Amino acid sequence: MRRVLKIIPLLLACVLLASGCDLVQSLIHDDEVIAKVGKHKLYRSELDGMLPAGISSADSTNLTLQYINSWAEEQLYCDMAMAQLSKAERDVSAELEAYRRTLLRYRYEQRFINDRLDTLVTETQMMDFYEANQNLFVLERPILKFRYIDIYKTAGMKDKLIAKMSSNKAKDVMEMDSLAREHAIRYIDSSTTWVDAIDLAREFGIDYGTMLSLMNQSHIVLESKDAADIKVAYIREIRRSGVAPLEFCTERIREYILSGRKRELLIALEQSLLQQASDKGDFVIY
Repeated sequence: MRRVLKIIPLLLACVLLASGCDLVQSLIHDDEVIAKVGKHKLYRSELDGMLPAGISSADSTNLTLQYINSWAEEQLYCDMAMAQLSKAERDVSAELEAYRRTLLRYRYEQRFINDRLDTLVTETQMMDFYEANQNLFVLERPILKFRYIDIYKTAGMKDKLIAKMSSNKAKDVMEMDSLAREHAIRYIDSSTTWVDAIDLAREFGIDYGTMLSLMNQSHIVLESKDAADIKVAYIREIRRSGVAPLEFCTERIREYILSGRKRELLIALEQSLLQQASDKGDFVIY
């Protein structure tokens, strides 16, 4: 089988190289056989729309070869299964019917939910859910409020910017924001928003445990002798454990609430269908 799979793309590649790029373009238009495995044939028209627009000739060739190879493998697997499996093993009608029913149910449930789901979640509802489900929001990792800057070591404003990172004066913050956007490689001000420590560690290119071990008096500095830049973060606030603050959990809370509403809709749907069928005499238990 592997030998056959290898021969197909090799032969086609030879044809493509000999005929040039025009064959790749005509491959998806002319209704002729372009590959054969056993009794199965692949026609050019079957590749119609397979290739995305705007790709290079080399990419077109590679994608075409991948498709043909995948097609051939699928046919060989099916032929082998038909030859080796018993009649009972080849009968997949029960599985297909079960899958069909599952798929139809899923599609109807999605339409039912989309037509009826109330997606408005108020602050009061979020607060109530948060207060009643504190166990869902226990921190797995530290969360931070911070300012971060990545700047070239040779930048003229480097020292001034780093010095102003820890200031909470409105004037300094505005000045830093303006200077950083002009001179820094990257600047993030998340001093009023809680962020997962992993997100900041990603900026440093290290794991969050290593990053926090570098913290000295609320500053984290990563400077490599080989690198042209220096990365600095000022940790304005950190929470290492306990229950996460409400503002950090709002998206999760909204998802929990909407998920609960979806479950309630589906339960109501199931009960309604059974009740209606029972009332009409369509559903009877003997």
